[in-house]
Amino acid sequence: MVKRNLFLINTYNNIVSNQNIKTMKTYKACIPKISLTKEPTNFKKVKITNAKDAYDFSLNFWKTDIELFESFFLLILNRANNTIGYVKISQGGCVGTVVDVKLICKYMIESLSSGCIVFHNHPSGNLEPSEADKKITQKIKSALNILDINLIDHVISTKNGYYSFNDNGIM
Repeated sequence: MVKRNLFLINTYNNIVSNQNIKTMKTYKACIPKISLTKEPTNFKKVKITNAKDAYDFSLNFWKTDIELFESFFLLILNRANNTIGYVKISQGGCVGTVVDVKLICKYMIESLSSGCIVFHNHPSGNLEPSEADKKITQKIKSALNILDINLIDHVISTKNGYYSFNDNGIM
């Protein structure tokens, strides 16, 4: 077996050395190592069992700016719906924010998670989802579904309450 493997390796090396193989183009710049980093927070790990739990936890994200800027967050959960991390996906102005579905997928893949809840706030206090809110929810759900990741809910958070897409049958 060893002799056969050595024969195959030598045969491969002879074939490669006899061909006019170009070397790949290299650059002076080096590429970075890309890694998932985790920063400690004061947010306690909790089990999310319903939309009210999710909303209560989401209030950690905004502190004092829930009525100032529209922001979009991703809450990463394990199979038991315990929180394992969160990411601020975007922060916009007073009336909107841009959500990049690829970023949501990136964080879900890197964390090897099986489920998530997304959140955004309406600084106006209006709890009704816009058509854009409904559209981005379906887009996120479809993208995550391809990866076998469950979008459990999309919660609109305000200072005085919340709206759950799941509770209202829009998921």
